[in-house]
Amino acid sequence: MAILKHIASKNADYGEIQRYLMFEHDEYTNKPIFGENGELIPRKEYIMAGINCDPFTFDMECRELNALYRKNESYDEIKSHHYIISFDPKDVTENGLNMEQAQQIGMEYAKKNFPGHQALVCTHMDGHNESGNTHVHIVINRLRKYDVERQDFMERACDSRAGYKHHVTKDYLIHLKQSLMDICRREHLHQIDLLAPSDKKITDREYHAGHRGQKKLDERNRQLRADGLTPRKTVFQTQKDFLRSAVEDAAAVSCSQEDFQKLLLKKYNVKLKVSRGRFSYLHPERRKYITGRMLGTRYEEDHLWELFKENAERKETKKKTVDVEKYNTESEKSTSHPSNPLQEKAVSILFIKSDLRLVTDLQDCIKAQQNAAYANKVKLSNLKEMAKTVAYIQEHGYDSRDSLEDSFSEIKSHASDSRKDLKSVEANLRKVNEQNHYTSQYLANKPVYQKFVKAKNKGQFQQEHPTEIALYEAARRFLKEQSADGQLPSMKLLKAEKEKLLRQKKEAQKTYHYYQDCQKELNTVCSNVDKILGKPHTRQPEKQKSADIS
Repeated sequence: MAILKHIASKNADYGEIQRYLMFEHDEYTNKPIFGENGELIPRKEYIMAGINCDPFTFDMECRELNALYRKNESYDEIKSHHYIISFDPKDVTENGLNMEQAQQIGMEYAKKNFPGHQALVCTHMDGHNESGNTHVHIVINRLRKYDVERQDFMERACDSRAGYKHHVTKDYLIHLKQSLMDICRREHLHQIDLLAPSDKKITDREYHAGHRGQKKLDERNRQLRADGLTPRKTVFQTQKDFLRSAVEDAAAVSCSQEDFQKLLLKKYNVKLKVSRGRFSYLHPERRKYITGRMLGTRYEEDHLWELFKENAERKETKKKTVDVEKYNTESEKSTSHPSNPLQEKAVSILFIKSDLRLVTDLQDCIKAQQNAAYANKVKLSNLKEMAKTVAYIQEHGYDSRDSLEDSFSEIKSHASDSRKDLKSVEANLRKVNEQNHYTSQYLANKPVYQKFVKAKNKGQFQQEHPTEIALYEAARRFLKEQSADGQLPSMKLLKAEKEKLLRQKKEAQKTYHYYQDCQKELNTVCSNVDKILGKPHTRQPEKQKSADIS
């Protein structure tokens, strides 16, 4: 696909663009690359031609024309216009596009759309960032040299007269794009609709900002690897890229504008503003909102509303399906196995905490032996507890003393297992808290340590900052020992892991206390049954440990 790019330049040195077209330049800084002897290095492949001028004296002829009409003399005036036609790399292999054909297209395009102007037309085969796409540079002097016949795309009467400047408007850019599309389709080259808005709009400025940021990130990662740590971030994101990712993730699961707005703020700290029905987004590190139009059509209100509608319909369909499945399987569920920890552990009874108490042994109660009225009160209380115990046994279906003992042993085993699970979760939580602490300590003192590494007098610097250096080295040593691959833990991942472990701890505590209460109650039932049967009860009530789990 061929695309068109336009650059307006205020540089009065027309020779600079000539040197750029003819000699090697750094793709990031656009500065010339010099050889071993300090000379400019010619480009390997290029074709350059001039229209209404000699290509090698383009700079002098432009200055002479400006002086003749006494224009383009102010430093803040636009001196030249630079148009770049970039062809799809697949055109070379699939459609046989070569340098000569691309140059011919560029010459035709320049003569048709910039008549009367001095122009340089130059074709390169090496695309930016070694992409390998063929592209044509068309550079015109802003001042027209010759009178020409008026064309339909010329908006002003003076646009066909010599001595007047090249005029770029929105309608004229639409004409230029349409003209390029027509030529590419005629030549059977890959082409997209340049007039249709882009679903992901990336400007030239953002493109180069992304490359500069990636270069800085790579340098920073090299320092981390030198410290023995693996960097957690290897791909740089511009602020617009961050917003695009956030909007795509939030919109994929949102069914309304309210859901979308809450999820953006909660998960990505991105604020959404709706003005006259148009969506704008505020990056956490910015003060000015970025409109959806600047990000692309996929991030504008029309596309997002359609997505919300589709998500809502999909959710409603899924809900109906789940309701039908629930209705079909409801009759197959057993009421004696509700959703609780006992179900997961395959326990055959349902524990609901009651007010059952131990039957008091009158022979061991000194107060009852001394006071007859109190003894009668204890006897009545014992009868009530015995009745409750019998009802408890009947309700839970215990048909023998052995079955009751088996249930107690089973519950005791589950209580022991749940306590081990709880201890394991707490151990993992302590480990994550420790990693969180040392990671924060590492990042907080890293700037001071980097200055220490670069300091000329390291001894003096260490005396001035002994605490920061010691804390950094201790944190780095700990993180190296804890990490198998030497990777620096992510604070975001550590925070998420901590929240997950806190939830697990809460559930584990709930399960443990559930089994613990059940064990205590069954122990009470066993004791009361022994009292009713007149058998000695050798097991003592479960004592709470002083350091019980909260």
